Amino acid sequence: MVVLSLLLFWLPVVGPLIAGVVGGRKAGSVGGAFLAEMLPAIAIAFVIVVLATLVGLPFVGFVGATAFIFGFAIHGIPLLIGALIGAIL
Repeated sequence: MVVLSLLLFWLPVVGPLIAGVVGGRKAGSVGGAFLAEMLPAIAIAFVIVVLATLVGLPFVGFVGATAFIFGFAIHGIPLLIGALIGAIL
């Protein structure tokens, strides 16, 4: 879903929706589609926190990771809707 979403970035709402439908169809179940949609955001936020902690700025890492999660969640709404539709199909 992430790769397809990156390839379709130029379609603001339709691109993530298409990527979600394809990814949800590939996942097969609603739980798997939800996990496939949220796992990249959680993993990248974890990496941001770890790297910021290693540098010595844990508060900055926490704020950056939180901002990334909220930004990805806003972008991920059409992706999640598409994933749920694809999983139901």
